[in-house]
Amino acid sequence: MDIETNIKAVRAELPEGVRLVAVSKFHPNEAIEVAYAAGQRIFGESKVQELVEKQTSLPADIEWHFIGHLQTNKVKYIAPFISMIHAVDSYKLLAEIDKQAAKVGRIIPCLLEIHIAQEESKYGFTFDSCRAMLAEGSWQTLSHVSIQGVMGMATNTEDEHQITREFESLHRFFGELKEAYFSGSSDFREISMGMSHDYPLAVKAGSTLVRVGSKIFGERNY
Repeated sequence: MDIETNIKAVRAELPEGVRLVAVSKFHPNEAIEVAYAAGQRIFGESKVQELVEKQTSLPADIEWHFIGHLQTNKVKYIAPFISMIHAVDSYKLLAEIDKQAAKVGRIIPCLLEIHIAQEESKYGFTFDSCRAMLAEGSWQTLSHVSIQGVMGMATNTEDEHQITREFESLHRFFGELKEAYFSGSSDFREISMGMSHDYPLAVKAGSTLVRVGSKIFGERNY
């Protein structure tokens, strides 16, 4: 597996304004170091303990993105350094991130995870529950989080039309939220969608952050 070649190939497919999150979860530091040497600086992890261990032993200028389901009791471990949390799936989690960020004097960028897939996923706001959370308004009192966009995963299917429909639905919802709640925020600009098997479709549908793992690092060893 030539990680450097793979990174360059993926990057070459991304238009300007679309950033690559190299999903390094379950891969060793050595693999991340090769990607880093190839110029990659944004890496995605989904297990808190693994992330903390990597963060302490790898270059300090890496931007770590947390892309998995985050339990509220684990937020404190990553609050001091995390660059972005992609999968905020409840107001409770958002409030806990705010609390822990305040303790370390940071403002943490967050994305709202929206459930767009047909599969029964345990996590993510529905469109309606996200609308209700934002309309309720308590989030506006949180001064140590910055809601910067939305994140979603399409159904794991071969049907490209379905995948495209789901990505387009998230893009439309992003536009709705931008107009209703974030029209004055230049920070609200991220749509995190697209993984190794479907990121070209996500980019066409307006993704700004693609989360690519196996296409760069090969299949993971769990």
